[in-house]
Amino acid sequence: MLKSLDDLGYAVEWRVINSADYGMPQKRHRVYFLGYHKTSSIYKKISKQKHEEWILDKGVLADAFKISGSTSTSFEINDDLDKISKKFNKGEKSSPFLNSGVMINGKVTTMKTTAVYNGKVKTLGGILRKGEVEEEFYIDSEELENWAYLKGSKKIERTNAEGYKYFYSEGSMGFPDDITKPSRTIITGEGGPSPSRFKHVIKTKNKHRRLTPLELERLNMFPDNHTKLDGITNTKRAFFMGNALVVGVVSKISESLSKFMD
Repeated sequence: MLKSLDDLGYAVEWRVINSADYGMPQKRHRVYFLGYHKTSSIYKKISKQKHEEWILDKGVLADAFKISGSTSTSFEINDDLDKISKKFNKGEKSSPFLNSGVMINGKVTTMKTTAVYNGKVKTLGGILRKGEVEEEFYIDSEELENWAYLKGSKKIERTNAEGYKYFYSEGSMGFPDDITKPSRTIITGEGGPSPSRFKHVIKTKNKHRRLTPLELERLNMFPDNHTKLDGITNTKRAFFMGNALVVGVVSKISESLSKFMD
């Protein structure tokens, strides 16, 4: 990806951002890329700036989301795309890319960084609808045992196609979900009534229920009922949110980018 953008004349900065690290109501790690064409003023700024300073303090992402960092590492990406696809980092035990970085003219500088945030923290409980919700989202008491099993720890013996036996293990997950903290990551299979290890379940009074599409929208910081459209089922609305980014992260980046462009 970096080489392709470099060939097209772009400088790139990136960061792995967990939205919950900056007070947002969902734990969602995503890689955010920003590309600056060589004709832009930001490209010229990067070319004159020490890369470590751009990553930690001077860059667009650093302006949007404060971080601290340690020692950086640098390397060149000079081969053509075919060679890179087949040979880059082959035989190495770990990737040379850390969670933050900059690339310009084929030179990569990358650094392990940590979020710096001291503001308010939004929680799963803070986005929940008030009062009763539609009956379809409540879990029948007879089904709770299946939900608890899927979310619990287990060690299951399995046999592969060649007859080799092995054990498949899973650790336990919180059940019901803790509403005093940011939620777990929404996935595309969040919708539908069938028991699942990964769907969110909360307890309200003496009942357990799944999250509604509106609540999933709020965890991604969309406007209420953003996906409530003609012909779109609740299951499909949940799928949309499993595929989405957290709007609060995109908004902060765009505000920072706008300042640099001005």
